[in-house]
Amino acid sequence: MKLFSYIVARDYGFAPNPFFGVCTIATCKPTIRRVAQKGNWIVGTGSRGYGLEGHLVYAMEVAETLAYDEYWEDLRFQLKKPNLRGSLKQAYGDNIYHRNAKTGEWLQENSHHSLPDGRPNQENVQHDTQTDRVLVGYEYVYWGGSGPLIPKRFRQYQGWDICCSGPGHKCNFPTKLLSSFFAWMKSIGGKDYISEPREFSRVG
Repeated sequence: MKLFSYIVARDYGFAPNPFFGVCTIATCKPTIRRVAQKGNWIVGTGSRGYGLEGHLVYAMEVAETLAYDEYWEDLRFQLKKPNLRGSLKQAYGDNIYHRNAKTGEWLQENSHHSLPDGRPNQENVQHDTQTDRVLVGYEYVYWGGSGPLIPKRFRQYQGWDICCSGPGHKCNFPTKLLSSFFAWMKSIGGKDYISEPREFSRVG
């Protein structure tokens, strides 16, 4: 049992992308995308800027991993390609990277990670593609901006705090802490997409 915990600093439903029946992490968090394995869990908690510090944003179990080109071509994930003229769920699609078949150059679709005029944002391209790996989860709960507050017992457990306090991520938690934490998450219920991302009220 392994869990990665980090702060979702910008909650647009882009990273993670919880729409269309599957939760995916295809951008940002390159270290987690590189090391997480099937069966691991990933938990994102709210940011202080949103007034959601210590709240759950989402939790997902990694079911499979794909390279970017595999993700791009897979028929299961075509709805995750961004459509900036569609709904907010379509506009924040995370299926944005694939390689030029002739040159091997990374191509970035016009998306949330592009420049305002639609050109590739090379800083985001470099950051995202340093890990050519997409995490896919079918067992997940996404609360967005209305997630529950994590009880203090999981934030003050023998010197351990399930939540991060800044950039990066945490892992290697004690087994007893994880067992209790997962039991609590199960007790509060919920499945799949429950509520919209925090930023939807601002950009909608």
